[in-house]
Amino acid sequence: MTTQSAPPARVLPRPLNEELSKPYWEGAKRHELLLPRCRRCNRCHFYPREFCPHCFSPEIEWVPATGQARVYSYTIVHQPPHPSFEVPYVYAIVQLAEGVMMPSNIVDCEPSDVRIDMPLSPVFEDITPEWTLVKFKPA
Repeated sequence: MTTQSAPPARVLPRPLNEELSKPYWEGAKRHELLLPRCRRCNRCHFYPREFCPHCFSPEIEWVPATGQARVYSYTIVHQPPHPSFEVPYVYAIVQLAEGVMMPSNIVDCEPSDVRIDMPLSPVFEDITPEWTLVKFKPA
């Protein structure tokens, strides 16, 4: 007799330092893309850090991003890192209008249609009531 097991649980992102990135994840839950910005040099950066990577100031605030972005680099993943990942999917480095680059996924299009410099806009995937992922789609 054979039995079917339940599908593997979806792997959820877990921040390394939850307090440091908490504003980012809270914004994502509200379907808002927030970026850390230095109060001293007025430059945004990503990933969240305790100090500005440009001038090393600890004076960081969180500001809404425009959401305008472009594909900087990407790859199409055909071999899932975990059984819960559906392939193929596009893993990309996205450059935001604010100048920062962030890793994300490109969705709502065929992976073969993705191109460098393709205009993008953010979409929000509510994984659970606690976690929302920021992804991008063609603008």
